[in-house]
Amino acid sequence: MADVKYDVLGIGNALFDVLVRTDEAFLAKHGMTKGSMSLIDEARAAAIYKDMGPATEVSGGSAANTIVGIGSLGARAAYVGKVKDDQIGKLYVHDIRSAGVAFNTPAAQDGPATGCSYILVTDDGERTMNTYLGAAQDLSPADIDPAEIAAAGIVYLEGYLWDPKNAKDAFVKAAKIAHDAKRKVALTLSDSFCVDRYRDEFLSLMRNGTVDIVFANESELHSLYMTSDFDTALKQLRNDVNLGVVTRSEKGCVVVTPTDAVAAPASPVTKLVDTTGAGDLFAAGFLYGLSRNLAHKQCGELGALAAAEVIQHIGARPLVSLKELAQQRGLTV
Repeated sequence: MADVKYDVLGIGNALFDVLVRTDEAFLAKHGMTKGSMSLIDEARAAAIYKDMGPATEVSGGSAANTIVGIGSLGARAAYVGKVKDDQIGKLYVHDIRSAGVAFNTPAAQDGPATGCSYILVTDDGERTMNTYLGAAQDLSPADIDPAEIAAAGIVYLEGYLWDPKNAKDAFVKAAKIAHDAKRKVALTLSDSFCVDRYRDEFLSLMRNGTVDIVFANESELHSLYMTSDFDTALKQLRNDVNLGVVTRSEKGCVVVTPTDAVAAPASPVTKLVDTTGAGDLFAAGFLYGLSRNLAHKQCGELGALAAAEVIQHIGARPLVSLKELAQQRGLTV
């Protein structure tokens, strides 16, 4: 087995986030489903952006946010995602590398612009995302470096990758390389609407062993098993995957294996500002703990800490060192 060069390597849609505070009327005017992620074309992206007020702009993308969080905790992190060689793409590359993350995916020289996600945050902190994939949809198997994948202890994949066909193929290629190298493969289900689109395929990935670890929130879990009963869905998850992690907002999380189940509490939050990135940063803390062979409850506590930090400000990436924050709270890092 090759030496581990990266504790976690993430693969996802590389997107630039454009965040703005708004109200329910704006969502209704544009026909948006609150709390969802919708794929949009360039024309709709332009229309939404034109109507948005002053925005906060920052590099994003679900798996990229997770990987930046893992780096903030002090682990060795790498990312694979596609941007174009344009102004926003250059900003994206700078941001993720400046966070200490290895990012070597070649930028596209032609084709669509770097992808953007237009994120509307209402007063209750809920985020509604409208995503123009742009160059991200051109991530392909050719962008998967077998040596890099094999050198990662855990390979983390986002469910949103299942939307573009080329990215789906890259996902499957990376999972096979990882398993051939005796590494673990993790998947986040990303969004309940994403689960609705690909339920059977996600279940197949879990049941045939393509993924070893699954992250979901309650909404995604209910969607996956088409039941409103949490215990029923959790029982099915235990039968389908080696390790399942379900976040439950203020109720904390539940971590299950075929033979065990443990709960970890949520971290205290002074003020909920923006839920964008909550699941991404929870996964960061949990995966960091796994990379350090911590107990599942400790992994959950680190995930809760990271999620609590990110939802108390605008944007999906930590504003402070998560490692220092964890040390202040007496958590193992």
